[in-house]
Amino acid sequence: MTTTAELLTDHVGRIDELVREVVDGLSEADLARRPEGADGPGNPIGWLVWHLLRVQDDHVAEAFGSEQVWTGAGWARRFGLDLDVADTGFGHTSSQVDAVRTTADLLAGYGAAVHERTVGHLAGLADDDLSRVLPPTWGENVTLGERLVSVLGDDLQHAGQAAYLRGLLGV
Repeated sequence: MTTTAELLTDHVGRIDELVREVVDGLSEADLARRPEGADGPGNPIGWLVWHLLRVQDDHVAEAFGSEQVWTGAGWARRFGLDLDVADTGFGHTSSQVDAVRTTADLLAGYGAAVHERTVGHLAGLADDDLSRVLPPTWGENVTLGERLVSVLGDDLQHAGQAAYLRGLLGV
């Protein structure tokens, strides 16, 4: 029988695999290239991947009461972005999106660190833990299970966007 922790770990592993595939071999210019759409430029691959990793790192750390790898393991310093250290990309303006310039190696390294930390938290998860109500950061009466499903859904959506964009841009 598969446990909830195993199911969630498998899901997180699929995100990690897709992130690594999407950024593999891309240049900094490829990662920063924005597609043109009817409403203006869309978000580039590098920003999409950075954002999904920041959301996972931020939300999972808060849900489990741990420090983010972004700050605790020095990833914010390595990226050297001109953004607040707490920034996850939510609500970014076009100029803020453009400010997220990075390399495939940094994204892959940060992704691996976030994945390892997330899997570590999930390893000790019992089914009863999913009902635990979190602090009201994300609204009243949000449970750990709801938060984890939300993060996984958001991450898969952005990873899929980045993969589609890679194909669309022919990189």
